[in-house]
Amino acid sequence: MAEWLLSASRQRRVKAMTAAAGSAGRAAVPFLLCALLAPGGAYVLDDSDGLGREFDGIGAVSGGGPNFGASLHILKVEIGGDGQTTDGTEPSHMHYALDENYFRGYEWWLMKEAKKRNPNITLIGLPWSFPGWLGKGFDWPYVNLQLTAYYVVTWIVGAKRYHDLDIDYIGIWNERSYNANYIKILRKMLNSQGLQRVKIIASDNLWESISAAMLLDAELFKVVDVIGAHYPGTHSVKDARLTGKKLWSSEDFSTLNSDTGAGCWGRILNQNYVNGYMTSTIAWNLVASYYEQLPYGRCGLMTAQEPWSGHYVVESPVWVSAHTTQFTQPGWYYLKTVGHLEKGGSYVALTDGLGNLTIIIETMSHKHSKCIRPFLPYFNVSQQFATFVLKGSFSEIPELQVWYTKLGKTSERFLFKQLDSLWLLDSNGSFTLKLQEDELFTLTTLTTGRKGSYLPPPKSQRFPSTYKDDFNVDYPFFSEAPNFADQTGVFEYFTNMEDPGEHHFTLRQVLNQRPITWAADASNTISIIGDYNWTNLTIKCDVYIETPDTGGVFIAGRVNKGGILIRSARGIFFWIFANGSYRVTGDLAGWIIYALGHVEVTAKTWYTLTLTIKGRFASGMLNDKSLWTDIPVNFPKNGWAAIGTHSFEFAQFDNFHVEATH
Repeated sequence: MAEWLLSASRQRRVKAMTAAAGSAGRAAVPFLLCALLAPGGAYVLDDSDGLGREFDGIGAVSGGGPNFGASLHILKVEIGGDGQTTDGTEPSHMHYALDENYFRGYEWWLMKEAKKRNPNITLIGLPWSFPGWLGKGFDWPYVNLQLTAYYVVTWIVGAKRYHDLDIDYIGIWNERSYNANYIKILRKMLNSQGLQRVKIIASDNLWESISAAMLLDAELFKVVDVIGAHYPGTHSVKDARLTGKKLWSSEDFSTLNSDTGAGCWGRILNQNYVNGYMTSTIAWNLVASYYEQLPYGRCGLMTAQEPWSGHYVVESPVWVSAHTTQFTQPGWYYLKTVGHLEKGGSYVALTDGLGNLTIIIETMSHKHSKCIRPFLPYFNVSQQFATFVLKGSFSEIPELQVWYTKLGKTSERFLFKQLDSLWLLDSNGSFTLKLQEDELFTLTTLTTGRKGSYLPPPKSQRFPSTYKDDFNVDYPFFSEAPNFADQTGVFEYFTNMEDPGEHHFTLRQVLNQRPITWAADASNTISIIGDYNWTNLTIKCDVYIETPDTGGVFIAGRVNKGGILIRSARGIFFWIFANGSYRVTGDLAGWIIYALGHVEVTAKTWYTLTLTIKGRFASGMLNDKSLWTDIPVNFPKNGWAAIGTHSFEFAQFDNFHVEATH
């Protein structure tokens, strides 16, 4: 084994042994010396007997940048359906049957930005919720199969017509029931629009039901191109494998992006194929760009949750992604010779069929690679020597580039470091690695790997303690106002043609019926903003009720919950109603009533509400005149500011202003 080291380039060897001043050099020393030691298990990498399954790419939900960082192959986006889908609502392109707008929300922008960075990125669309009109009074998207298929196809057509985006795959309904007849109708409607190239993935839930149905239904089998399962725990099921269809982990990860989250990601990227023959793994989510105290805070490959400061953090899962994404592409093939390492961990190898080879080895420990779901049975990983033998068309490879990650203790931590090349001259195509816990190695013939560098991001800052927005934007770039996070309902910039004066430009809640829900949307609409740690604050906002008699609006502070938990949000809510009443409640649902009374309020008139919360007391003003004072509020102690409506109803807001202290 020492012979190939002796024949390797002296310059490279000296660099590896002496570069103690550089972190890459320090990491290289034990790696190269290990080749002189006694090997343990031997693993053959061979294409003589053919290849395994075609690789379809690594992606994230809702990713581009080839050979810089994550270099994702797939971007999966939500088809906004106006409903709460974990951390907020995304607007539909069709709030109502005769309403079409392909410029709402941020997904169009995101897909175009991804295409700029990687023109070959695969685009997937999937609905979570649907606008209420599709249900015709029922909380169900399969009441009229043709209508729902039409709605989804219009989104695909609109993506091309207005943004020149080709959607590659379309899903059915995220983690909810599928309807076999709907899938067949969707396929026919796609074909009728010349969209034969758009493939169908189903059912974005579990393996069992859809794969069994496909084996029994020839037409369903024909129209489903990919079976997608969520959080499969690296395993597929027999029926899914029997179909012979592509198997994807079409949503996975959703784990805090710490080093443990990176370990989870590194383990499943390999073992989803080793254990379950999954040829694509898609992370939820792409970037954690939502208030951290919402559900699944920081469960993205990177973090960018301060648009007011521009601060972001490139987290370790990004560099774990790079170990696979920078050295493979969709259309490569896994080798049949992949598997588990003798003392824990796994290895996969892929080839482009043109002589290139990429090997990815992971030794993630149980403790440092738990995903948020499912339960991970215990396993052990320990130090080991692993000898890899290249055979078949790979036996003459002279050199492999080496990239290395070590997760864990700061003193031992490396993220995506390039080590010195591994020279295989006179080695008979074999090499030995010393492997320890929580490591990733990529060994590849490709020389295009690049960690990439970027300027230091702006410093982290808390949300401004004084914040104003008058919504005076004539041609907004996005439909939503910055920093507001809709939790139920959809709040959009609005041009008020009836008022050419002060309230010509406003923010309007635009839903007047409940969407077909995916999560537990509240009965009231609400959009949150600010710093979750705010305690003492004054919120002032002009409000306009559009619905006579039954309409109502509120402003609120110390709102303590959002996302899928929005129904149970507590806080201090100051309501006025078109029937001439006001109310102060301790929760969004309105069960905890602190005060109520009559007030001169009607619909179609602008009013100014002011809510002041200081210590254990709150007070409210209407049109700058005191309406209620010093109501005791012992809980919650802190939370966001918010605006909203009593039900799914039109209402407008203007001149929002908050002054806060922590």
